[in-house]
Amino acid sequence: MKIVHIITRLILGGAQENTLITCKVLAQRGHDVTLVTGPALGPEGELFDQAKGQGYEVVVLDRLRRAIDPVNDTISYIQLKRLLRQSQPDVVHTHSAKAGILGRFAGWALKGQWGGNVPAVVHTIHGLAFHPYQSGILNKFYIAAERSAAKRTDFFISVADAMTAQSLAAGVGRPEQYVTAYSAIEEDDFLRPISPQRRAEFRRTYGIREDAVVLVTIARLFMLKGHDYIIESAKQLLKRFENCVWLFVGDGNLSEHYKTQVRELGLEGRIKFTGLLPPSQIPLAIHSSDMLVHCSLREGLARTLPQAMLCGKPAISFDVDGAREVVNENTGRLIEPKNVAQLVEACAELIENQGLRKQLGEHARESVTAKFAPQTMVDTIEAVYRKLLQRE
Repeated sequence: MKIVHIITRLILGGAQENTLITCKVLAQRGHDVTLVTGPALGPEGELFDQAKGQGYEVVVLDRLRRAIDPVNDTISYIQLKRLLRQSQPDVVHTHSAKAGILGRFAGWALKGQWGGNVPAVVHTIHGLAFHPYQSGILNKFYIAAERSAAKRTDFFISVADAMTAQSLAAGVGRPEQYVTAYSAIEEDDFLRPISPQRRAEFRRTYGIREDAVVLVTIARLFMLKGHDYIIESAKQLLKRFENCVWLFVGDGNLSEHYKTQVRELGLEGRIKFTGLLPPSQIPLAIHSSDMLVHCSLREGLARTLPQAMLCGKPAISFDVDGAREVVNENTGRLIEPKNVAQLVEACAELIENQGLRKQLGEHARESVTAKFAPQTMVDTIEAVYRKLLQRE
């Protein structure tokens, strides 16, 4: 099959990693794959190096930007239509909000305009643009846009059952148009244990003692990612436990805000910031820690949860969106969003019980290994393509 994937930008992020894995595995299976993206603007880093030499073409449209801009958006739409008309793909597969809207409109507008197969239009829901933490007017706008785009979509692939439920509740698409494909992870480096020497060296880099209990958070330093709740819980937990360190992995526009807050609270020695780490270093950061704490208020299904589980680490997460599809009493602790008291007690339970951390981590690894394998995800995606194109 000839397949064009479209995503807004190749920053460090779950939707981007998912898309790159999809493109790579599809290319390995002999499909003709092109990835169209905008520039990787912002402090979150970029993934263009990971797209090199993987057997598919990458096309960058400079005007394809995340922010709403009538001029850029119009130009991007025209460029997408031109590119699709020239390449005549069997499948147009979009990702993320902006590329999802423009790409689906462009793909649908060209249906039937060339001979052979009409293109199937597929959209992956990594997360939803509408959510409770923004204005009602903005939510109405995004829901209207998604409903309109849904009329130009043959099939939806959700990264979690929760995304399907929320989309249908908002009137986006029909139940028979949806399937869940959990967002794949390149698992080998997460499953492979690290040596005590590498663990000690990583900890020394950030001034962390070898016997400290490390609670790692991997998320952009950005609004709604929940670092405020973790900092508040750390203040309380440090009154009970002297040997704990919190490790914030990531960067973002709130980086200086959180560093200032930590400094003013006198917690510089207990809350460490790694800044942006390349994806290849994420397994090392998790293996060098004791548990994952994830307090984001909105996600599709945060990839950092199964990543930690693949490393054999328990996860403590706010019960939002798809988190409960991987985190439960056997793999970690789910807590009520924004409930700092529950967060403190869940962390305390795991801080003081190494045996429980080990038990939960082992169960966690067993529960996600097959579910988040690249081949598992791409099998589902490829089956959708074949169904839409009626190919055996």
